[in-house]
Amino acid sequence: YKPSVSPEMDIMEYCRKEWRGDTPAAKRMRKGYEAVAQKFASIRRIRGDNYCAFRATLFQALSQATQLPRWLQSEDFAMLPENLLSKYDWIKQWQLKQKPGKKMGEISDEIKEYLILLRKKWKNISEIKGPLEKQEACDKLFKNEEEEYSLYEALKFLMLNTAIELYNADKNGRRVPVFSWLLFARDTSSNPCQLMHNHLNHIGHSGGLEQVEMFLLAYALQYTIQVYRLYKYSTDEFITLYPNDPEEDWPMVTLITEDDRHYNIPVRMCQETML
Repeated sequence: YKPSVSPEMDIMEYCRKEWRGDTPAAKRMRKGYEAVAQKFASIRRIRGDNYCAFRATLFQALSQATQLPRWLQSEDFAMLPENLLSKYDWIKQWQLKQKPGKKMGEISDEIKEYLILLRKKWKNISEIKGPLEKQEACDKLFKNEEEEYSLYEALKFLMLNTAIELYNADKNGRRVPVFSWLLFARDTSSNPCQLMHNHLNHIGHSGGLEQVEMFLLAYALQYTIQVYRLYKYSTDEFITLYPNDPEEDWPMVTLITEDDRHYNIPVRMCQETML
């Protein structure tokens, strides 16, 4: 068993271990890590399966949560699978990681359970006052493989719901964020049904999140995801925000990536940064 979120390690120590050579790539990575180390003291490695973007984002969101997000408080939140199924028959083709091949008609209740679990965990962790206890609760949650993967299923379903909302808004002539056009401009996802078949159903199985899907995740959670993209050091894409014009009241989480495929998390903001 590999831990989902490894213990803290000093950022520069980690960097020296990983990037020893004198190649241009290694030099760029070291510069990138140095820049991150001015803001954060430590790094925690995230287990590298195809869920690492979910894992890193959710872990960061929960470990700094102080309240339940508005969208998790709504009365009909748990009714989402039923409501969507009543309008879109094709959602029956949704694939669950634990139950590949099971039909959506049968698993709508399970997705409802996953959504309720997400709300419960978020509520419980956000109510913990002490930072150490909160961290322990997060560590414990991410050691429970069954619960952890259930939460990712909930996130994927929320992404589908967000994609449907954006697609319909655009069709009805309302303003949508630019990434939404890009999402549906792909040959493989020209509508939400294709997005589900060709992308969302594969996340965690045969692929992770693509760039444009990081925007979708940010919109689904109503969080700004700030990413240090180390291989882009010294370009204006070194620190990328998803979305790049975030809503002012959205909280922010920070991730680190060396290649836009695998994500780790920086922790422990340096004192001077906090002041």
